[in-house]
Amino acid sequence: MKKTLLMMAVLGLLTACGSGSDNSQITHSVMTVEPIQVGGQSVKHFSGMVKEDAEISLGFKTAGQLQQIYVKEGDYVRQGQLLARLDDSDYLLGVQAAEAQYRQLRDEVGRLEKLYAGRSISKNDLQKAQAGLEQVEVNLKNNRNKVDYTRLYAPQSGYVQSVNFERAEMVNAGTGVFTLLSGGELQVEVSIPASLYVAQGKMERFTGTVMGQTYPLQLVSITPKADNNQLYRALFAIKGVNRRESRITSGMNVSVDIHMGAENGAEGYQLPIHALFEDSGKSYVWVVQPDSTVTRREVQLSGTDETGNALVSSGLQGDEQVVKAGVNVLLDGEKVKIVGQPSATNIGGLK
Repeated sequence: MKKTLLMMAVLGLLTACGSGSDNSQITHSVMTVEPIQVGGQSVKHFSGMVKEDAEISLGFKTAGQLQQIYVKEGDYVRQGQLLARLDDSDYLLGVQAAEAQYRQLRDEVGRLEKLYAGRSISKNDLQKAQAGLEQVEVNLKNNRNKVDYTRLYAPQSGYVQSVNFERAEMVNAGTGVFTLLSGGELQVEVSIPASLYVAQGKMERFTGTVMGQTYPLQLVSITPKADNNQLYRALFAIKGVNRRESRITSGMNVSVDIHMGAENGAEGYQLPIHALFEDSGKSYVWVVQPDSTVTRREVQLSGTDETGNALVSSGLQGDEQVVKAGVNVLLDGEKVKIVGQPSATNIGGLK
């Protein structure tokens, strides 16, 4: 009987040892998280549109009939170039009449000055004649100006976007005959949220990508009033673009990157607090290697954020996969199985 009991005990012990050996081969399933950079530099992405820094409507300063148009839509014009002219025949007749009147009154004033010198007329009579001469002279200058106003010149270099009238049509003073796109720097218009508007001081540099090419941008202005969508209009100048050779035109879409500086001058990473564990007074995390093994890595903490997450100041590069649950059951070099987060529509991973 004793011999039988002894054999049963030995068999039970061997079975228990065998069962412990099987448990040591269990592969732990873990969930991982990637460190989130906080306090460091960041990039804000927006969509913008190319526009001209100025769009000018050009018209004559006097009314008349269009006699000649010297440019067409799409032409590049230089500052001072003649664009169109009106029929000036009536205005030239006005100049001739004013000149005749001016010469007549000028001679009359000269005669009265001699009479005044001989004390034949009063000073008041001479002053009336001189005042009349000044009025005629002003009228002559006005008529000459009208002749000049029949020529329309480009106020600055740029591109003719539209020609709104044809030859022989009548135009009024101030009516837009041409629309001129400024030949200056191209600009990009972007709408930014209020959170970025108040953080203007942290903006460091700007870039824009259009047609696969990235250009440096320069901030021109931010409108200090939000629109109905609580967005602020920001304008950027595109630098390094040759207007005559570039294929960039007004209306094109641009991907704008706003590079923000570090907040409070500190950089680090955010991790769930339960992704860390302590050993001998030091803090560690488990980093999953490409071969699915875990390695213990020491990290330095700078505190926690307002949501209770740990802030890691050193020890991480930012591209690691860090175990965020079950850190106390792992061993250095142990192979693990990474599982994903269950989706909201697949609770329990049944699909």
